[in-house]
Amino acid sequence: MEKAFLVSTGTELLLGSTIDTNSVFIAERLNLIGIKVIGKIVVGDNEQQIEEAFKIGLKVADVIISSGGLGPTQDDLTKEIACRVMGSSMVLVEEEAEKIRDFFQRRHRSMPDNNLKQAMFPLEAEILPNPQGTAPGMYLIKNNQVVICLPGPPREMQPMFRQEVEPRLKKQYDLKWEKAASRVIKVIGPGESQVEVMLADIMGDLQGCSMALLAKGGEIHIRITAEGKDYEHSRQILEDVCRRIEEKMGNTVFGWDEDTLSGRVAELLKKGRKSLAVAESCTGGLVGKMITDLPGSSNYFWGGVISYSNQAKATCLGVKDDTLAVYGAVSAETAIEMAEGVRKLAGTNLGVAITGIAGPEGGSKEKPVGLVYIAIADEKSSRFKEVRFVGSREAIRLLSAKSALDWVRKWLIRGENI
Repeated sequence: MEKAFLVSTGTELLLGSTIDTNSVFIAERLNLIGIKVIGKIVVGDNEQQIEEAFKIGLKVADVIISSGGLGPTQDDLTKEIACRVMGSSMVLVEEEAEKIRDFFQRRHRSMPDNNLKQAMFPLEAEILPNPQGTAPGMYLIKNNQVVICLPGPPREMQPMFRQEVEPRLKKQYDLKWEKAASRVIKVIGPGESQVEVMLADIMGDLQGCSMALLAKGGEIHIRITAEGKDYEHSRQILEDVCRRIEEKMGNTVFGWDEDTLSGRVAELLKKGRKSLAVAESCTGGLVGKMITDLPGSSNYFWGGVISYSNQAKATCLGVKDDTLAVYGAVSAETAIEMAEGVRKLAGTNLGVAITGIAGPEGGSKEKPVGLVYIAIADEKSSRFKEVRFVGSREAIRLLSAKSALDWVRKWLIRGENI
């Protein structure tokens, strides 16, 4: 089995302001195609440290993959250092330079001259296109070793790895058949410790398979990796374990692999030919953002009202003054009237509302920070639920938004029997 070594560059990774998700993604993808990651190094934007990282990788691995440091600034050094360590000189590739110039022209921006360093490559290297940005990647083979340089932003790196790097590695090392098989089951509702308890029997009886739980933004991602005699055997093991997990977790499972909660809601809205409008208070439009992140969402999403003040709740959504005076803005009664109001305003099949106290201020003994009411209204009835979250303001807003989307998902699957 070929061995790989990963180099993640960027001072921000060492300061803790950015999490190194790139190496996790790359390691998972390499494992699936049969290349074993034997180590990784995270270094800052320091010439000596980057050079030492590449030298270590070349001593122990067949494939060295870096992410980050391909930009136009002086501290973007990764590609230059990789080429130097490999003994390859770089020249300006005019075709790549023209692509960079065109990138700026299409955005009606002037191009700083230092951007041309991104068009410098060894003649023997393969240039990996980057439709998402200005920094192409590099695939360099020399002395029976491969050095691959990828951009740092995940939105640029991930598609480049899937579309450009994986096919080249498979071809180079004749990786015709993946041995391991892996899936991610995505769950919302129970916490990580609850999921672990629910899956204790399965986790204690894994054969030829491993399982890992990852808490991510109010969701639990269950990664299952099976490794049998060959890929078909691995896939059979994986399917059996996934089936058992899905049976155990029930409707808390909202998706698989690259699925998102908003994407799943979108699928169900389109399938059922339903439309949705939202009224948001404490989440400030977060639910609307999650939905409109998806292209084509105007086909099923009317839009939203960010009714943050009491005046907005009354004027835009028709929440009664008496309701606000007697029960308050954060209450089941207000949430229901918000949901009913936005549904009537939009003329949609479904209205969803969120009102709560995201903190860190504004809480009381009766209504503490983290108290949130979510309501759903359809043509027949209205319902609400009270939830209590803990964490930062950002965390409470995110959990509230995802809880509302999850309730919409369940409503679309089972109707009123939520």
